[in-house]
Amino acid sequence: MCGIVGYVGSRKTAEVLMEGLKRLEYRGYDSAGIAVFNKGKIEIRRRVGKLASLEELVGDETFDGMVGIGHTRWATHGRPSDENAHPHKAGRVAVIHNGIIENHLPLKETLKRKGRIFSSETDTEIISHLIDGFIQEDSSFLEAVKKALGLIEGSYALGILFEGDERCLIAARKESPLVIGLGEGDFFIASDIPPLLPYTRDFIFMEDGEVAHLTPDGVRVFDARGKQVSKKPRCIDWNPLMAEKGGFKHFMLKEIFEQPRAVIDTIRGRLSEENGDALLEGVNLDSSVLNKIRRICLIACGTSYHAALVGKFLIEGLCR
Repeated sequence: MCGIVGYVGSRKTAEVLMEGLKRLEYRGYDSAGIAVFNKGKIEIRRRVGKLASLEELVGDETFDGMVGIGHTRWATHGRPSDENAHPHKAGRVAVIHNGIIENHLPLKETLKRKGRIFSSETDTEIISHLIDGFIQEDSSFLEAVKKALGLIEGSYALGILFEGDERCLIAARKESPLVIGLGEGDFFIASDIPPLLPYTRDFIFMEDGEVAHLTPDGVRVFDARGKQVSKKPRCIDWNPLMAEKGGFKHFMLKEIFEQPRAVIDTIRGRLSEENGDALLEGVNLDSSVLNKIRRICLIACGTSYHAALVGKFLIEGLCR
C-alpha cells in the first residue's frame, strides 16, 4: 500500500515530510519522493529503493517553502524506477496519489493528442496534466482540481501543489483513505494517522468525493457537489503501538480487515468488466504465446503457500 503525507506551516517542511514517510514504512513501498516549495518553485526529490536513498539524495538541502507533499509507492502502473516514483509534475502542478485510475488509457491518449508529453509510465501523471490543462484554460487552482476529478474513474487519495500558490495544498479522496491533521498554526494530510501523531491528536476524516483546501490560515472542505461543509474534528488518543495497529486489537486483525482493500487495489485497473479482458502491464504476451504455456509455477511460503494452493485450484479449473 502506498503512503501519503502533506504539510502546510512554519516548520522545516522537508523534515516533517521525511519523518512522516518513515512512520508509513510499515505499509511497504519500492520508491519514495517529496515535493517542496523553494523560492516559489516546486522542487522534487525522488528515488527508487528505501527511504535511506531518498534521505541521501536530499542531504542537507534547505527549502524555504512552507508547503510540501511526500509519498511512498508500491508499483502498480509502471515498474519501480526513479521516473515512476511520486510526486509527478506537469507544467506547474505536482501530484501524489494513492489508488488506481481505471480510465487512464483513454485519458492519456486524449492528452497526447493535445500535445502533452509524459515522462513516466504511471496513471498518476495523467492527473497532473489534467489539472495543469484546466489552469491554462484560466480555471483557478481549486476549480481545475474539481474539473479534473470529474473526468477520473477509479479510486484516489491525492495531495496537490501548484506553483502559482505556494501557500496552498489541495487534498482529495475517493475510495482511498485520507485524513487531515489540525495542529497549532500548521496543518497536515496523511493516508493514515501514525505519521501525524507527533504533531497533533485532532483529525478530520475525509469522506468520499470531498476536496480539502489547506493554507496557513486554515482548512476548507468541499463535498462532491462543490458545497463547503463543516467537519467536526475528532481527538485520537492513541499511543504509538495502538497507532501502528490502526486502532485494532492486534496486527492479525488489522491485516484481516485490510485484505479486501488490498485485493481491490491489486485488481483495479487490471481487469475490464466490460470487455472481460485482463491488462497486465509488462507482460506483453499475445494469444499465440499464451496458448503454448504448459505449466505455471506459484512460489510461496507460510500462509501464502495456502493462497497459492487456492490459486492452483482456480487456474486449473479455468483451463479445463
